[in-house]
Formats: sequence, C-alpha cells, structure tokens
Amino acid sequence: HKDITKTMTLNTIVTGGAGFIGSHLVERLLADGYNVAVLDNFSTGRLDNLSHVRNHDGLTIHEADITDSELMQGLFVGVDWVFHLAALADIVPSIQNPLYYHRTNVDGTMAIVEAARKSDVNRFVYVASSSCYGIPASYPTSESELIQPEYPYALTKFLGEQIVLHWHKVYGFPSISLRLFNVYGPRSRTSGTYGAVFGVFLAQKLAGKPFTVVGDGNQTRDFTFVTDVVDALIQAAKSQCLGEVFNIGSGISHSVNELVELLQGEVVHIPKRPGEPDITLADTTKIRSKLSWKPQVSFEQGVQIMLENIDYWRKAPVWDANSIAKATKEWFAYLG
Repeated sequence: HKDITKTMTLNTIVTGGAGFIGSHLVERLLADGYNVAVLDNFSTGRLDNLSHVRNHDGLTIHEADITDSELMQGLFVGVDWVFHLAALADIVPSIQNPLYYHRTNVDGTMAIVEAARKSDVNRFVYVASSSCYGIPASYPTSESELIQPEYPYALTKFLGEQIVLHWHKVYGFPSISLRLFNVYGPRSRTSGTYGAVFGVFLAQKLAGKPFTVVGDGNQTRDFTFVTDVVDALIQAAKSQCLGEVFNIGSGISHSVNELVELLQGEVVHIPKRPGEPDITLADTTKIRSKLSWKPQVSFEQGVQIMLENIDYWRKAPVWDANSIAKATKEWFAYLG
C-alpha cells in the first residue's frame, strides 16, 4: 500500500457522512486537517448536519448511492482512508423489506470495498453493529461472543463485516471493523421510523408528552457518546491492527429508568419486545489495550449535552403508546 508521510494531507472518504455519526466524524477529520469527501444518498442523512462545515475548503460532498459500483470506482482514486458508515438502520423496516437492507448493507458494502481495494487505499474502517450478538450469553460481551443476529438489520450489518474481513484475508485489504454499542449524541436521527430511545424521549419531552418506557425500564444499555465513537474510528485508522474486530462502548451500562430520571418527565409503560436483550454491555478490554482508546464523556455529561441541543428534535415525530404499538406490530408478529 501507498507510503504516507506525516507531512501529507490525507484524503479521506466518509460514506454516510451526512448522517448522525458520519457528520461528527467529518467535522473532526476536517478539524484535524484532513481532506474529506462525503458520499451520501440523503435517504436518512441530512445536509443540515454538515451546515457548520459546508464551506470548508477540505470538504467535498457527493450525492451518490453506494450500490452504484461503477460510480464508486471513480470516486475512490487517490483516497488514503475510508470510513464506511453508510447503511440502512432500524429493526422494523428491516423485517418489512429485507431485500432492500441486503442491497444497501451487503451489496453496497461490497461495491465500496472493491472500489477501495482497486484504488489501493491505506485504511478501511467498517462501522459494524453490536446487534450481531443478539441476546448474548455473557456480560460484558467480548468480540469472541457467539454471533446470533435476531433480525435482518443485524444480519446484514454482520454480513458486511464478514466481507470486509474476508477481503483482508484474501487480498491483504487493510480493513478493521468496529462494533458499536448504543451510540447517542447531538444530530442522532429524527426520521419517521420508530427507533433509538434518545430521539423518541427528547421529542416527547419537547411536546410535553410522557416517556414511553419499554417494560419496567430496568433494562440497561451501554450508551456511548458520539465523540468517543469518532475518537475510536480515527484511532482505528491510525493503527496497525488490520483484519481485527473491536467493540466500541463505554463499558458501563445504564438503565432506561436512569435516563428518565436525568431527562425528568412523566412515564407510560409499553410492552417488552422480543429479540431485545435486557442488557447491552461492551467488553472493551481489547480496544483499550491495543488502541489505547477509552471513552471520555460520562453518561451524565452526555445527557446534559443532549438537553442543551434538544431543539434539534423539535420537528421529530412524537410517539405514543398507540403509534408505537402500530409501528412495532410486525416486530411482535415475526420475532415474538
């Protein structure tokens, strides 16, 4: 692979760079002096997420679909680092339309990997999902845990990871995969799909509506702040740990009830859902030792930052028990 000196300005690509995590990564890469090309089809990403860096000399934005392999080939020439975040997320839509998820998360990853390989990139960082563990047998959950996806989103993200790692094995492709746990922070998605708890709760708080707590609220999640995830992505790109998988989490699990206490508001309880673990908790021993990474933002600090940025969710859908029951009907039907 190409030799890179510290004096060169690196050319980077961020697929899904207008999305939640992607936009934070773009911001950081530009601040660190890298050139950044964003590839996004804006199906869920928002140009507004990049408004604060839109005029930066080092930024180029391409409205492009990652499944267009011919277009991808031309965009990767001269690129040093690739961060592959573009993907379809969410559980229910993946159950409703698995082919669409496979096309984006698997075929799209294949197109990106091949374009990157043919352009001889120096690093390829794949953003994987801890959902591949399903309902784990052990906590904290290490990278060697049994893989048992519970729904098509989790499966397709894992298949994408397998492509990335297989290309390292066969072609010496300089890839590394990070399995993310429950990422939260400003600019997390506000799409019409029922999804991550923070976006749901913040929109409810703004509307003066009760928080819809699943089950008894004692389920815990390894909430990981987005800037800590960005740190991990950049550490991974700088590392020599190729063909490896790393968990990215805080290593601490907080209950939904704790989150409600910090956000302050009334609560209604909705039925517990099949296929969801009672606990998510990352074993981060490997990344702490091999990449010297550790999270910097505490849960309390992170929630405070979310509240300071709450206006972002003003136009987000406001969910209630009835609309959630309707949206998750197929979830119960197929996974129950």
